[in-house]
Amino acid sequence: METMIQIKDVTKTFVGKDNTVEALKGINLEIHKGEIYGIIGMSGAGKSTLVRCLNFLERPTSGTVLVEGKDLSALNDSELRATRTQISMIFQHFNLLMQRTVLDNICFPMEITRTPRKDAVQRARELLSIVGLSEKELAYPAQLSGGQKQRVAIARALATNPKILLCDEATSALDPTTTKAILALLKEINIKYGITIVIITHEMAVVQEICTHVAIIDEGILAENGTVEEVFQRPQSKAAKKLVFQGENVQHEEMKGKRCIRIAFTSNSSFEPVIANMVLACKVPVNILLADTRDIGGVAHGQMILQLPEDDAAAEKMIEYLKNRKLEVEELDHYVG
Repeated sequence: METMIQIKDVTKTFVGKDNTVEALKGINLEIHKGEIYGIIGMSGAGKSTLVRCLNFLERPTSGTVLVEGKDLSALNDSELRATRTQISMIFQHFNLLMQRTVLDNICFPMEITRTPRKDAVQRARELLSIVGLSEKELAYPAQLSGGQKQRVAIARALATNPKILLCDEATSALDPTTTKAILALLKEINIKYGITIVIITHEMAVVQEICTHVAIIDEGILAENGTVEEVFQRPQSKAAKKLVFQGENVQHEEMKGKRCIRIAFTSNSSFEPVIANMVLACKVPVNILLADTRDIGGVAHGQMILQLPEDDAAAEKMIEYLKNRKLEVEELDHYVG
């Protein structure tokens, strides 16, 4: 698979008067052509700094960023500007020009590249049709809803026919229904035009909705990366577990049993009464502390966290029962306190 973005040992340090902040610490990532790649982390983790390093809005303190094999640090100013036309970006707060109409907002990046006005208007109208806002071309941003503003921002980002679209918390200011619609639009654009999309977010639900791959950033370090399915089914790092389920932060003080397990299941097992059958077979009850099912790439994936009986023999029997049914079983430390 063709590599679109390669990040090698990237660090970024901000030096202030009173302190020094290491925002990124030796990040290594590869993003391939046509992927929808999620970069997720809590606030302050370094994910927004990382995405700004991908187009050199922030220059890394050290390390290398390659886009289609080009080392961005080796480009002169004009070469970097030309490369940036292939890397568009959309933001949480839309960044539209309030004194311009919707049509002129979309034309703006084409003005910068000196596209003839007639061609720019034609392209802008094509893009308005793609994002479903043809009737709004003469409206101003203040007359639009949040979702409509983000659709205009997406159309503007596509104006220069980019190969890469960077989305920095692009749905964080939107309500859940509008978020779902914008994510569906991004997925449609990815499929129809083959644009590589990088989504920066702090919401696992966004990643699960449309991303193919995910990287988890924690305090400037790459904690974990892989396909969304892999990371959801078998989170390895503390940061991943914190995002996928509530394990490290939940304390059920009134629960007596200390031994808990997490079960991950897919559409093949999600409709089987596995827990009920296990309880009947082992003749010992369990407590269900967490249960949910999520759609990842159109496939149902679920998880349960169970508190097992205090009797170790009974607990082991239950674990063996679940493993025999080809379920992912992971023991959790300190889930109950």
